[in-house]
Amino acid sequence: MASEAVQGCLDAYIEAWRTYDASVIADPFTEDATCGHDPWDEPIQGRKAIVAEWLDDRDEPESWEAEFRPLVVAGNSAVAVGETRYADGKIYFNSWQLTFDQDARCSKSVEWYMTPPADQQ
Repeated sequence: MASEAVQGCLDAYIEAWRTYDASVIADPFTEDATCGHDPWDEPIQGRKAIVAEWLDDRDEPESWEAEFRPLVVAGNSAVAVGETRYADGKIYFNSWQLTFDQDARCSKSVEWYMTPPADQQ
């Protein structure tokens, strides 16, 4: 897996978030992908469930901006990092553990995120 392919997947993720188009959301994921919004809860199982969850929990258009990039790529695994800023002032620092198949589609995604202390926003 090349760093450029991981960046392509991250860019597709942002475009899916921006458009909330079901096919755009589905495209970066394998049929049997798992997607965890944190490492503790049960992950969402399968591409159809991932799409349904995205469409059920939308952010308002243009209420956020995000930038993500690969930090480490090793074989078919990667760690990506980035930042999401909302118009209401909320900031999230994001990190993902990602696993890809041979077609550069994400088969496993686990997100880790944190917010800065209130006095540092």
